[in-house]
Amino acid sequence: MKSRIMYIEAKSNGLTGPARIGRVRVSKTGATLYYAGKTFSSLKGSGFKSNYFDVETGEHYWISGPRKDGRDALYPTHIRPTIDDDVRDEYWSKIRRTTVLHW
Repeated sequence: MKSRIMYIEAKSNGLTGPARIGRVRVSKTGATLYYAGKTFSSLKGSGFKSNYFDVETGEHYWISGPRKDGRDALYPTHIRPTIDDDVRDEYWSKIRRTTVLHW
């Protein structure tokens, strides 16, 4: 199973919600994602402002690859995502392409 750094934003309470950047394991088809003990299944285009849901709780999430410019959220927000410690250096050096850790 492959893994990659992804942006994970909870959408159950509105258009923007708490977000994280972390290492996500991805199923072969990409329809199922695994992160922090949770299993996310694709909404296959049927979600409202979300693309995955937590199979245990039914909560909706926006999960995507992070962008070089840091504008990862589906909608602009002033809330910065928490970056997991195990991906922090890789996120800043390979995704954001900088050696300066900004937050």
